[in-house]
Amino acid sequence: MKDRVDTATALAWLKRSGSQKVIDGMARYGIPSDTAVGVSVGDLKKYAKTIGKDHELADGLWKSGIYEARMLAAFVDEAEQVTGKQMDRWSNDFDSWAIADTVCFALFDRAPDRWKKVHAWAKAKPKFKKRGAFALLWGLTVHDKRAPDQEFLACLPLIEAGARDERDYVKKGVDMALRALGKRTAALRRAAVALAKTMASSSEGAQAWVARSTLRELK
Repeated sequence: MKDRVDTATALAWLKRSGSQKVIDGMARYGIPSDTAVGVSVGDLKKYAKTIGKDHELADGLWKSGIYEARMLAAFVDEAEQVTGKQMDRWSNDFDSWAIADTVCFALFDRAPDRWKKVHAWAKAKPKFKKRGAFALLWGLTVHDKRAPDQEFLACLPLIEAGARDERDYVKKGVDMALRALGKRTAALRRAAVALAKTMASSSEGAQAWVARSTLRELK
């Protein structure tokens, strides 16, 4: 049996493995680097595999506030142990699209309360928490193999309302979710295209933008 990696050990590895080049590159993708140490996502995933799954470690890494530590937390946490309270606590800390998308797509879309949080966060005011709702929905289109179409159809009103949000990171999250939903089944494709056609004539710029993007891909 291998020795368990504790928070201090993982943080020390992150600091040793960081580079200024990686930090400098984050700006090109609109990722804030004030708490970053400069470790690539590829290296984080490799390190996560050597650690294995560890819910307690994930909690410690998240609490550190370090960008890469929070990314690593998403890769090592145990989804079945993730509670709704944890999901809310972490989502309140989302401070970039990269953290929101990674946590939702690598971890939260397998947690027991995943569907509840799509509906709850879609009404959130903070932009990255709201983006999290649609990143989570996007992840569910790929990873929740057993979910019936009805679960996704129930999210179309959330998408229609979310598409009114002019904030770039929210708008793009809604766009990703609608396009992904439309690729899941033939019935969902028809529903996504129908919604996009309705929104295409909207006088609200964000809705029309999401509609055009969806129709380009799904029609």
